Formats: sequence, structure tokens, C-alpha cells
Amino acid sequence: MFSLLKEKFKKMIKSFSEKVEEKGKSVEELRKEIEKLSKEETEKAIEKIKLKVEELPEVKKEIEEELKKVKPKEKKGLFKKIAEKITKKISEKTLSEEDVEPILNELGKDLIEADVAYSVVEKMKNDLKKSLVGKEIKRGKEKEAITLALKESILKILEVPSFSLTEKLKNKKPVLILFLGFNGSGKTTSLAKVAKWLIDKGYSCVFAAADTFRAGSEEQLEEHAKKICARVIKHKYGADPAAVIFDAVRHAEANGIDFVLADTAGRSHTNENLMNEMEKIIRVNKPDVKVLVIDSLTGNDAVLQAKFFGKLGIDALIFTKVDVNEKGGAILSVVDELKKPILFLCNGQDYSNLEEFSPQKFVENLLS
Repeated sequence: MFSLLKEKFKKMIKSFSEKVEEKGKSVEELRKEIEKLSKEETEKAIEKIKLKVEELPEVKKEIEEELKKVKPKEKKGLFKKIAEKITKKISEKTLSEEDVEPILNELGKDLIEADVAYSVVEKMKNDLKKSLVGKEIKRGKEKEAITLALKESILKILEVPSFSLTEKLKNKKPVLILFLGFNGSGKTTSLAKVAKWLIDKGYSCVFAAADTFRAGSEEQLEEHAKKICARVIKHKYGADPAAVIFDAVRHAEANGIDFVLADTAGRSHTNENLMNEMEKIIRVNKPDVKVLVIDSLTGNDAVLQAKFFGKLGIDALIFTKVDVNEKGGAILSVVDELKKPILFLCNGQDYSNLEEFSPQKFVENLLS
């Protein structure tokens, strides 16, 4: 899962770690050389130090000022002080903008290859630059510091207001959940998985077969309903889907059912009639939660889908087929576009293959 994106992050962390090590290496050699200095070698050593401090712009001026004060009888003591300053910089290394820019540019290309939107790439690059440029990094802690900076950047993208489906019951019963998405995104199967998840927690559900457009859609929903012991409210093909959902809600009210899960026809930006129909469904039934189901393999088109359905006021997201998704970048891109939480990740065909989304776990997986 997400193997390509994980490899890109590992590559970037390794590049940064090597850059930090490289910055300390030549200074380490200088420190060892200073420790062996004889009085006669001091003049040569001063010249070497002047060359080496070019690699440490943050202390260059300070060391040059100290060198101006050097007197022959003080040289050895002063070099000890200078050695201490350089040693400190070895143990507390800093990266300059020139150090990180090439690595971040390479990371940007890698992330775009992994389906991360350009706007998200720029945010991550800026985050990493702020976290790493000019900041002290302890020797031996390079990988840890860089991984933490990357983790914080990804979590910032995923930091959106969240909610619990079951918490919705505190304010209203039944809770109407409307499932939307492009053709083939996996809406019906995702609906059935969510229903099974709710039933396993002790809640009751009824299905609304509001996809009256696609042949075989009602039969598919009924097949799922039989397997998880739920009832389906349906009309004839071609019927008004808003009316189907309305009847399902009335049925739930009359029978004390907790959740109504409404399946809908797949939409696309080329079918204006279906979009008008969806607007009517929302206007008539006022769903409590509008869930956009996105095939995670869609790649960059996922952002276009998010923008398209975003006009309807999406409340939450479900991503399907994440178990066979090598990239994973589209997930970050869609959340950044809609600023809405991910409820679940679908990682297989079985009803149990539904994982509650945890930003922390998601990021740990990407950086593992």
C-alpha cells in the first residue's frame, strides 16, 4: 500500500541526512587537526580556518573577529576556544537554504509523480524549509529530526475538523447518510461496508436504493442487504431518487431505525441532468452526512472529482482500493482541496476490509 510514496519519502529523508552529515564531516577533520597543532603551525591553521568557516556562515563573522585578536603567545589558547566553537557546530549542525533547495526540488518531482497535487507539494516544501533551514540538528539525530519535520507537514494537511457517524445520533434519529461519487468509484460496496460496521456496533440500518438510473443497481444493493441483514427501500427503475430516500427516512422513523444509507447513481461532469437530480435529492431530504466516495487509483483526477462534488457541500470522504494503490498522493490532495475528514479507507472486497481513518497511523505507514 502506497509503496511509491513511501519510497519517495525515504529517499528524501536519506538525502537530508547525508547533507547534514556532509556539513559536519570537513569540520570534524579540522577539529582533529587543530587538536594536534604546534605553535609553528598556527599561521597555516588560521588560513585553513578562514577557508573552513565559509561552510559555517552562521559563525563566520564571530570566528574572524576572534582571529584578528590573535597574538603569538595567545595562539594556542585561542585555538582551543576556536576548536570548541567548531566542535559545537559539529554537534549542533545547521542546514542552509542552499543545502535544502536541491533536495526539496527533487522531492517535489517525486511527490508529483506519486499523484500529490502541485499546491500540496509547495506547501510541504515550504513547511520543510521552515522546519530545517537554520535549525540545530544534533549529531546522530539527523534522520529523526527530518522525519519529524516531514510528519508534521503531512499531518498539517490532514488537520481538518472531524466527526463521528455515531455521534450524529445524539441530535437526530434516523441519521441520513448520502453516498456520492463518480461512476465505478465503489459507492454501493462502500455503503454496505459502512452499514456492516454500524450493525456490528449495535446500530440498525436501512438502505435507500436511490440509484434508479443504472441497470442492476437495486439488485446489487439487495444482495449486500441480504448478507448483512438489512432492508432495502426501493421504487421502480427510472423513479424519482429523492422520493425513494424520502420513503426510506419515513420507514426508519416509523420503525425506530438508527441510520438510512442512501445509494445514488454515479455522476460525471458531462451529465448535467444527473447533477440537477442530486441537487434535488439534497434539497428535498437534507441529508445529515454527504459522503464522497473516491477510487484512490484515480490519481490526479481525484482532485477534479473533489472540486466537482465539492459544490454540493461534501461532509466526509471514503477512499476505495487503497490496498492496491502504489502511490497514495491523491488522498493528501483531495483532503487539502475539500478540507473535509476521511471517514474510512477501503482495503479489499470483504465487509471487514474497512478501516477507520487515523491521520497519525496513515502518516506512520507512509514514513515506515
